[in-house]
Amino acid sequence: RYLGAERRRGSLIDIAQIHPNMRFKSRMAAEHVQLLHNVIVPISRLTGGGGGGLGSNSIGSGTTIYLDPEVLRISSRGGAGSRVDGGGVSQGGGFGGGGGGREHGTEGIACFAELIAINGIFLDHKIESIAGNVIVFDVDLVQLRTALAATLQSIGNMGGDGGGARSVPLHNSSEDARNSSFRSTSSNFHSSSSFVVVMKLAKRGGLPCLCLDTSCANGSLDVHHAVPVRILRAEEWQHHLPPVVNTPDVQLEFQLDRPLRPVIERMKAISPIIYVEGSMAGEMSLKIDSDAVAIQTFYDKLIPRVDEESSQSQQEPAKCTLKVDSKKLLASLQWQSSMARGSVGSYIICLIRNEMMVVHVMLSPEEVGFFTYYIPVHYLSEDMFDY
Repeated sequence: RYLGAERRRGSLIDIAQIHPNMRFKSRMAAEHVQLLHNVIVPISRLTGGGGGGLGSNSIGSGTTIYLDPEVLRISSRGGAGSRVDGGGVSQGGGFGGGGGGREHGTEGIACFAELIAINGIFLDHKIESIAGNVIVFDVDLVQLRTALAATLQSIGNMGGDGGGARSVPLHNSSEDARNSSFRSTSSNFHSSSSFVVVMKLAKRGGLPCLCLDTSCANGSLDVHHAVPVRILRAEEWQHHLPPVVNTPDVQLEFQLDRPLRPVIERMKAISPIIYVEGSMAGEMSLKIDSDAVAIQTFYDKLIPRVDEESSQSQQEPAKCTLKVDSKKLLASLQWQSSMARGSVGSYIICLIRNEMMVVHVMLSPEEVGFFTYYIPVHYLSEDMFDY
């Protein structure tokens, strides 16, 4: 699945020997590894993958990572499968290949995440390249998720015999929690001086890899993981930028105590289509209408988010109705079940008529970063609107 094993010292060769003048190395504390894992878990459900190993020709699974001295960016597209051929995204945003564990019905969804490097996702890091210190590569996000989860487990094991500390679960996805007994102590995550996690680009078996090396300060235990990557030219990042969309007709901010996912999950079992109706008066409704049943759920007292450039001269609050696949909408809300409450601040639902539904999630603290889902919608003519 992923390349994780103890190895002899010196068996990893610096990535600069493959790509001259290119280097990336960072140090991470447990909370940084946890944050990156929390963000990657729901995104990895869009792309699937996990089937490629060392020497595989199917490196990447619809996910591209961008690194520079300031930020780490992740760009993923749903339905990408487990194989990327020829490098880069097609004009339609799709990749070839099969599912490999992804959610069904995720085709067409795009997800874009941005995390601040220093004081965000890394303790410190060094990056060098001839492309203005920018590095871009394809990676299988499922393999990276598994390596991060195993790293968190090894961190817990390193401090597991400290004695006396109360055992608490790591904030894993429900899937990882079922497959592993990831446990740590409350003191483990606050004793960052006892271990160090190094993330770097290096070479293994003749292939460039993103490596996670975890070691104790006393040298009693070393754990190493290597996920194959495919280095891209920096200019190829332009093919993985988030979609350009028009100014939303409706933008509403939700607090975390009002999740949409439980409602969407129940509606999905009844209808493949959900109508999302929003108003800048701070109201939103979710509606399904099938031959057997009609259901509508209402949310009020939401926070309208107004752009400075938007005109507020109209007397009536702006409204918008979207027709969305229930599977796509549910896939874009998986983070509500897998991420720890303290890692997310709030989220905003943006409705763009006959174009896109956008779910923008702000991490906590907000300065750390965000991730955004772009969900395609069905066309609705004017005579199909209820207002």
